[in-house]
Amino acid sequence: MNTGPTGQAIDTTRHRALGTVSRASILELTRAAAGGLTIAEVSARTGLHPSTARSHLDRLVDAGLLVKARASGGQPGRPAWRYRPVPEEAPAPAPYRALAAALLEHLARQGRGDIRAEAARAGHDWGRHLAAATPPGGKPVDTAVAVLRGLGFDPELRPTADGHTEIHLYTCPFLELVSRNPDAICGLHVGVVRGALEQAGAPPNDAVLEPFGAPTACVVRLSLPADDSRGPK
Repeated sequence: MNTGPTGQAIDTTRHRALGTVSRASILELTRAAAGGLTIAEVSARTGLHPSTARSHLDRLVDAGLLVKARASGGQPGRPAWRYRPVPEEAPAPAPYRALAAALLEHLARQGRGDIRAEAARAGHDWGRHLAAATPPGGKPVDTAVAVLRGLGFDPELRPTADGHTEIHLYTCPFLELVSRNPDAICGLHVGVVRGALEQAGAPPNDAVLEPFGAPTACVVRLSLPADDSRGPK
């Protein structure tokens, strides 16, 4: 890569992605939105045609400046893509990133079935393996939180109004992989949570991952009652 006046390497892919006023403006709009923006929201705020807005947004994703995932807000149906900026944060340990990247490439080559479901099944086995290495004795959600913390997700338990529990994930250490295939990597993550919970004795499939489910976090929704979720004090 070229070197600028400060002596720092210039990322030419990112530099070119910001080579138009429209993309630079879209990036600033997205950074200012707490929960990210959809194509329709970008189109409404900029006056761009939705297909043009989509093209600019995906160019920013390809450059590693934005990441996209589907956020339904808990509603049924296939939600729209939501785009948000990539924060400056430490990635997951290299072996985990390499494993996840290899899995994504394998699933892409297979090219059959529901890639999110396939990734969730693989993540389930991985989650059971990671949970088996955690100290025994805690309740299932403690084990899941320990696994997520070990992977670098910065998890936090939160009670819900209906008496259940959510795990808020404030960091996504796999963002570089999310841009390659959001459905697959999010499927992998929810599979890890389900596998960890099941290994610790929770019912199967007791977790739903909501990308961008909160303004500053992805949210894992659990059906476990709050008083069954926390470990011993």
